[in-house]
Amino acid sequence: MKDIVIIGAGGFGREVAWLIDDINEVEKSWNLLGFIDENEDTHGKVLNGYRVLGGFEYLENKSDIYYVCAIGNAKLRKKIIEEKCQYLKSATLIHPSVIMSKFNEIGDGTIICADSILTVNTNVGKHVIINLDCTIGHDTKVNDYVTIYPSVNISGNCLIEECVEIGTGTQIIQGKKIGEGSIIGAGSVVVKEIENNCIAVGAPAKKIKDV
Repeated sequence: MKDIVIIGAGGFGREVAWLIDDINEVEKSWNLLGFIDENEDTHGKVLNGYRVLGGFEYLENKSDIYYVCAIGNAKLRKKIIEEKCQYLKSATLIHPSVIMSKFNEIGDGTIICADSILTVNTNVGKHVIINLDCTIGHDTKVNDYVTIYPSVNISGNCLIEECVEIGTGTQIIQGKKIGEGSIIGAGSVVVKEIENNCIAVGAPAKKIKDV
C-alpha cells in the first residue's frame, strides 16, 4: 500500500478519510497516515481513527508520500497546492460506487465521492472535487481546481472553468459555460453563460456581485 496524507482536517477531510477506507475495503491501496493542518489546535488530535500529524513541516523530505487536498474553497486549494505541495505526489481518489465511462479523462489529485456518475467523454482536470451524488454529462469539461458540491447535475457539452465552485443541488443545462473563479449558489439553475469571477444565484441563476 502507498502512504497518503489528507491536507485539511475539517469535515470534508474526514469524509475523504472515509472514502479511502471504502477504497481499501475493495482493494488495499492506501495507508492513511493522517491529516495535515496548519491549525495548531488540531495537532495531535485523533479524528475518526486518524491523527492530525501537524502542519506542512511534517512533509519536509518526505517526497515518497502521496497527498490529497480536502479543502473545499477552490482558490485556497489552488494556493496551497501550488505553494506547499509542488514536490509531493498527488493521489487521485475515486469512490468504488462511482459510475463512469472508460472514455473519460480524470486529472491527478482529483476526488470523486460516492454515488456520482460521469457519462462519456468527460474531461475532469487536476485537483477537482466532485462531492456526493453528482452527475456530469457527455463531453463536459471541468477545469483544474473546481469544487462541485453534493447533488449537482451538469448536463452535456458544458465548460466549467478553473476555480469555479458550484453549490449543492445546482442544475446546469446543456452547453453552458461557467467563467473562471465564479461561485454558483446552492439550488441554482444555470440556463445561460456565467461570466468570470462573479457570484450567481437563483432559478434562473443571475449575477449578484463580483468576487
